Amino acid sequence: MRLHPQDQSVLDALSGAAPRIVARTLDWCAVNSGSRNAEGLARQRQLLEDELAAHAGLAAGRLERAPLSATPDVRDDGSLGETRYEDALLLTVRPEAPVQAVLTGHYDTVYPKESPFQTVRTREDGALWGPGVADMKGGISVMLAALEAFEAHPEKDRVGYRVLLSPDEEIGSPGSAPLLQMLGREGHIGLTYEPALADGTLAGARKGSGNFHILVRGRSAHAGRDFERGRNAVAGAAEIAMALHGLNGEREGVTVNVAKISGGGPLNVVPDVAVVRFNVRVPSAPAAEWVRCQIEKIAIAESLTGPHGLEVSLHGGFTRPPKPMDEAQSALFDGVRTAAALIGQEIRWRDSGGVCEGNNLYAAGLPNVDTLGVRGGDIHSEAEYALPESFLERAQLSAMILMKLASGEIDARRLKAMRRAV
Repeated sequence: MRLHPQDQSVLDALSGAAPRIVARTLDWCAVNSGSRNAEGLARQRQLLEDELAAHAGLAAGRLERAPLSATPDVRDDGSLGETRYEDALLLTVRPEAPVQAVLTGHYDTVYPKESPFQTVRTREDGALWGPGVADMKGGISVMLAALEAFEAHPEKDRVGYRVLLSPDEEIGSPGSAPLLQMLGREGHIGLTYEPALADGTLAGARKGSGNFHILVRGRSAHAGRDFERGRNAVAGAAEIAMALHGLNGEREGVTVNVAKISGGGPLNVVPDVAVVRFNVRVPSAPAAEWVRCQIEKIAIAESLTGPHGLEVSLHGGFTRPPKPMDEAQSALFDGVRTAAALIGQEIRWRDSGGVCEGNNLYAAGLPNVDTLGVRGGDIHSEAEYALPESFLERAQLSAMILMKLASGEIDARRLKAMRRAV
C-alpha cells in the first residue's frame, strides 16, 4: 500500500477545510436533538439535509428522506402502544460502482430537551466540551468532509456509497434497524462514525445488546380494608428485578442491568400494574440464547395461577447482535491500520461492551469499522468532549480508507465474501 500523489492532493484539500469541519459541528451542537425531542430532531435533520443536498449536487447523487417503521411500546401504565420516529436521511452516490460503501451515523443525542447541557465550550486544555460534540455530530462532520474531498480523487468512480443518518441510534435503532439490515446486505464495507477513544483506539469486537420490558399485572385493592384481596404488582416486579439481577455472574460476559421499575400510586392502594425495564449485554449468540431462556423462566416463575395471581408478559428483545472480531473484521482492521500508517497515524483497537449501528451492519453480513469519528471521551455524560485536532485527523483517515477502496489496496469485495463464508 502506497501514498500516491493524487491521494496527497485530497489530504491537502482537507487541511484547508479543517476550520469548517469544526465550525459546522458547533452549529449542530447548538440544536438539542435528544432522541425523544421531535422538534429538535426535525431542526437538526434540516441542517443536515442542507449539507447533504449540497453534496448530492457535487457528486450527482440522490438524497431522500427515509421514513422509519413504528415499533411496539409498553407504557408505564401498562398499556400497549407504538413509538414513531423522525425520518432518516439517505444519500446514494454511484450505485452502479463496483465497490459499495455504507456510511452511517446518527443525529440524535442522549440529552433531553430539558437537559442543562446545551452548549459547547472550550476547556482549559483546549478540548471542546458539549452535547453531541463527540457522539456524534463531530463524527458526521468528519464523514461529510472526507466524502467531499474524495469527490476530487481521480478513481472516485470505482466507489459508490450510501450515507444513512438516523434519529434513533441512542435508543437502540428500533426504527432504523430494517434500513441498516438492507444496507448491510447490499454493501461491501461499512464505515460508522461513533467516537474513538481519546488516544485514537478503535472498538474491535462488540457485545450484543437487548432491551426488555416485563409487564406485571396484579389486582388493585384498598390497602386497609381489603389488603388480602389485592395482588401487588410492584412487589412482584421487585422480585422479578432481583431475580434478573441475580443472573449477573452466572455466565461469562453476560450482564443484566435492571434500569427502571414503573408502577404504583397512592399509598393506600395495592398497585395492580408495574413494568420492569432492563438491558442485557452478551458476548455471543449462544450467550444471548442462554440469557433469553433465563429471562423467560423468571417471568414464568412469577406468573402465578388462579384468581389472585399475577399476570406476567415479556416484551422487547435483542436489537444489536454481537459483533466478534472474525477473519473478515481482522483483515479490514489490518487494512485500515496500514492506510493510517501512510499518514502517520497509529491505529489500535480493543474489545468493547458498547454497541452501535456497526453491530446491525455486521449481523447483515457487512464487515465494518464503527469508531471513525473524532477522538474524545465521557460520552453520555455532561462531561462529553472532543479533541479539536482530531477533526482533521479523522477526516483524513476516512479519506485514505475511501481512496484505498478505490485503488483496490483495501479489497472490499473480498472482505464481504469472507463474511458471507462465515
